[in-house]
Amino acid sequence: MLYQYVGWRGMFFVGVAPALLILYVRAHVPESPAWQTMEKRERPGLLATLKQNWTLSLYTIILMTAFNFFSHGTQDLHPTFLREQHHFDPHTVSMITIVLNIGAIVGGLFFGSLSEKIGRRVAIFIAALIALPVLYLWAFSTTPVMLAVGAFLMQISVQGAWGVIPVHLNEISPDEIRATFPGLVYQLGNLLAAVNATMQASIATAHGNNYGMAMAIVAGTVAVVITALIFFSRERRGIDMTRSAQEVGTTR
Repeated sequence: MLYQYVGWRGMFFVGVAPALLILYVRAHVPESPAWQTMEKRERPGLLATLKQNWTLSLYTIILMTAFNFFSHGTQDLHPTFLREQHHFDPHTVSMITIVLNIGAIVGGLFFGSLSEKIGRRVAIFIAALIALPVLYLWAFSTTPVMLAVGAFLMQISVQGAWGVIPVHLNEISPDEIRATFPGLVYQLGNLLAAVNATMQASIATAHGNNYGMAMAIVAGTVAVVITALIFFSRERRGIDMTRSAQEVGTTR
């Protein structure tokens, strides 16, 4: 591993290197047509726009809270689950973690592409729904192979749903604050979901370090919540973001 040769200081500099791409982006990447169009218009400020669209704002914060419980609830304590409940060695834990991350990549790519054909809401619904039949295999298997298969399938579900969220949030955002709105509601949802790790750990320790049960409760609950919530959103796949909501005949 690279860490063995360069240490944490070297890894820090390796991690900083991609950030230098911002210099290239700033110098050579043009602004989007949507931003150039909105720049020419008078528009209200952030707070005024949020107030005007308060139902959308509240809905997306709740949705992103559920999504953050979905991701953190299936990832944060998963290595602890493998180590403390199943007593696997670090190598086995690492291999299962690699497998689940491969599943995350596959899920994000597959459902992101699929959403271009069947719509954002349906793609998120199907992806989140996959978590339910996978739940038992993921949380209650006993062998490394079956736990790895469960982790792979679970992350196809979780990151498959997540793979659609960035574009969906941009498509349903108020035109005036499209650059700010997705990040704002995501971070507020993340803030509300920050209790996840301690909540799951408390449930697990109260039941004899049964981390599988704690993770299954959270993952199963939020999978159902997401499948129920997503159809309260609007389907705006393929909208022209250079035109305002009024011009395309939609309402907020």
